[in-house]
Amino acid sequence: MTVDSPQPAVQRLPGRPRADSPVPGARVRVLTTADRLFYDEGVRVVGVDRLIAESSVTKATFYKHFGAKDTLVLEYLAGRHDLEAAELAALVEAHDGGRATLEAYLDVVVARVQTVSFRGSAFANAASEFSDPTHPVRVAIAEHREWLTGEMVSLFKAADHPLPGDAADDLVLALDGAQVGAYAGDAIAAAASLRRTAERLLAA
Repeated sequence: MTVDSPQPAVQRLPGRPRADSPVPGARVRVLTTADRLFYDEGVRVVGVDRLIAESSVTKATFYKHFGAKDTLVLEYLAGRHDLEAAELAALVEAHDGGRATLEAYLDVVVARVQTVSFRGSAFANAASEFSDPTHPVRVAIAEHREWLTGEMVSLFKAADHPLPGDAADDLVLALDGAQVGAYAGDAIAAAASLRRTAERLLAA
């Protein structure tokens, strides 16, 4: 704000629409509701009727946009993937070199797993509810993990790690453990363990 501004800019809470913003469309409402309920409570336990009720849509509208619940689950995971991809891309853009980006990424993860709203990895949680590895949901989760591992390989290469593939595998598994440990046990201990693992990998 400049000195000669007549009044300060209006501040809004993140994610809260403007007073004059239009009500989100039906499809967006369903996706927003699904993201909240699937992550907080699980995929299988949340039924279509509840999704419809909490999204304030009709059953016909729900099936028009998604066709089946599994389609909505796939879109939920795609949305989570897109958020992670955008977050990592922003870190790559903001930091110089693979090591700095990896350290910044770890900072983000460590902070996230210690929040009261953290419920573990959305992808690991969903995987535990679909036993068939050929199910489209499991395929989408596997593709997300391949993407994450590939991104970590690129960052370790940029950091001149002698074995970037091995380091990436180790870090992804450490991320898995930290997310489970943070939710099911001691979040502070899980975060500290993740940092120690990352430091050992970066020191190689």
